[in-house]
Amino acid sequence: MKKVSTVAAKPSKKISQQQLTVGLDLGDRNSWYCVLNESGQIQLEQRVRTNTKALREVFGEMPRSRIGLEIGTHSPWISRLLSELGHEVIVANARKVRLIGESRKKDDRLDAQTLARLARIDPELLYPVKHRSAQAQADLMMIRARAGLVRARTGLVNTASWTGQELRRAAAGMQRAEYESGENRWPEPGTAKRAGAAAGRH
Repeated sequence: MKKVSTVAAKPSKKISQQQLTVGLDLGDRNSWYCVLNESGQIQLEQRVRTNTKALREVFGEMPRSRIGLEIGTHSPWISRLLSELGHEVIVANARKVRLIGESRKKDDRLDAQTLARLARIDPELLYPVKHRSAQAQADLMMIRARAGLVRARTGLVNTASWTGQELRRAAAGMQRAEYESGENRWPEPGTAKRAGAAAGRH
């Protein structure tokens, strides 16, 4: 096994002439990748910054390879980037991959090795998932945003309607209270009829 380096390095000519399999464990700031040769031996283990420039520098120089990476926050755009660079990309459903999902201790290096070895043996062992295209993702975000606005508008309309009803009830209650206090009392049932009859007799 070669010595692990944390400084980005370009693949050697020896590596570039082989059919390679790569495991890429993604992190928010840094990611680890492990490169296996055709016989499954580790040729390179390295840390790379999780940004477009750094990933292009590393994987743009690498011959077409099979790259297994774990699904996560960064996997959609990174998988698209690696595909654009000509690589075969497999996005693994880590929850279904027991060797990764059930690991008690998080180890980026070991996860990268596991991804590489499973991708080399049989991609189906990674329970691959397909990410949407960039356009499809943008369309989905637009649909969700519109749906959110509709829900917010509906909520405001319902709140305004309920508030109006409550205000009308409160106003009616205050008016009744005013009539029932002092001289302004609500007339008893039949009072107006009896008063009219008395006036007629006079």
